[in-house]
Amino acid sequence: MRPPVTLLAASLALAITTLPADAQQQGNPPIIATPSSLSWSPAPAVLPAGAKLAVIEGDPTKAGAYTMRLKVPDGYRIPPHWHPGDEHVTVLQGTFRVGLGTPFDNTKLTDLPTGSFGMLHPGMVHFAEARGETVIQLHGMGPWSLTYANPADDPRGGKASR
Repeated sequence: MRPPVTLLAASLALAITTLPADAQQQGNPPIIATPSSLSWSPAPAVLPAGAKLAVIEGDPTKAGAYTMRLKVPDGYRIPPHWHPGDEHVTVLQGTFRVGLGTPFDNTKLTDLPTGSFGMLHPGMVHFAEARGETVIQLHGMGPWSLTYANPADDPRGGKASR
């Protein structure tokens, strides 16, 4: 015999409403981020001036999962660089143009329009440019850092990373 639809709906509603409480009791509250709830700050000095960063999950400077968003103006460029861990990139706004290798070469840029995803492996040298105001979401396992292929490109004066 099938349970009445109202009993089934009530059971599902009860199960769904108890999930967040259970997660919070286990010390693992959900993370909900809306565009208006993000706190944007100037990006770390390892990136060229003009970018803003919002950390959504974790601490990118420490071991563990992180999720962050980077907002850059039209024409913003990041010279050839690499990361020590996988870098997952989702384009949320604008067009993020990515190329591989060194030196920075406009003919090697691939357009990643809004909705695109890319993943770069550790040590893979790449460069980027924004077309229009662009927002990308980056996630991976920290610590996140960036090392320029040419130390002279480092906006901090040739320092090695982060």
